[in-house]
Amino acid sequence: MSESARLYLVTPVLEDASFAPKLAEACKGGAVAAILLRLGAEDERSLVNLVKAVAPSAQEHGAAVVVSTEGKADLANVAVRGGADGAHVAGADAARIRELRERLKAERAIGAGGIRSKDDAMSLGEAGVDYLLFGEPRPDGSLPSLDSVAERAGWWAEIFETPCVAFAPSLEAVEVLAATQAEFIALGDAVWEHPDGPAAAVKAAAETLARLEASH
Repeated sequence: MSESARLYLVTPVLEDASFAPKLAEACKGGAVAAILLRLGAEDERSLVNLVKAVAPSAQEHGAAVVVSTEGKADLANVAVRGGADGAHVAGADAARIRELRERLKAERAIGAGGIRSKDDAMSLGEAGVDYLLFGEPRPDGSLPSLDSVAERAGWWAEIFETPCVAFAPSLEAVEVLAATQAEFIALGDAVWEHPDGPAAAVKAAAETLARLEASH
């Protein structure tokens, strides 16, 4: 592995700003590169205010914040007006990505997830995404198999320049996915529901990545 993968955290769907302290705790150690704030189906103004209230908890510790929304609110507006560093769309097509890129310019990152096939991944890459996310929880909460995520991330990382993020359903899966050469490893509930708190989970994941880098 030429360089250690970095950590990318995925929040639960946020309904209010009460998650901010948990976010700050997870990011405090400086090991987190990016956070995906998953926003519910509120109106645009509510989502902008929520991002303004929560994003600084991560940004103050050096983590970039990208936002996604479950509803119909204008994602580009929410990202820009809320002060996020980028926008993330699941199940998007290339036309949606190109439209977002036109509106967000090069000033904000665009990520895509919910990718069904290798063809979809390639067309999203060509449309100008800044990263692809493989293996995140589906809308019903279920997860693809770890083997399939590792296979897809390994295929992408070997062939394409655009960075990829591989979602680890547990801290134990971090090592498996780091071996794919994915640039980022994503974690969700494994961090937020860790019995010793988010900071302990992030520290454990970061130590795994550092150990793997040292052994190569």
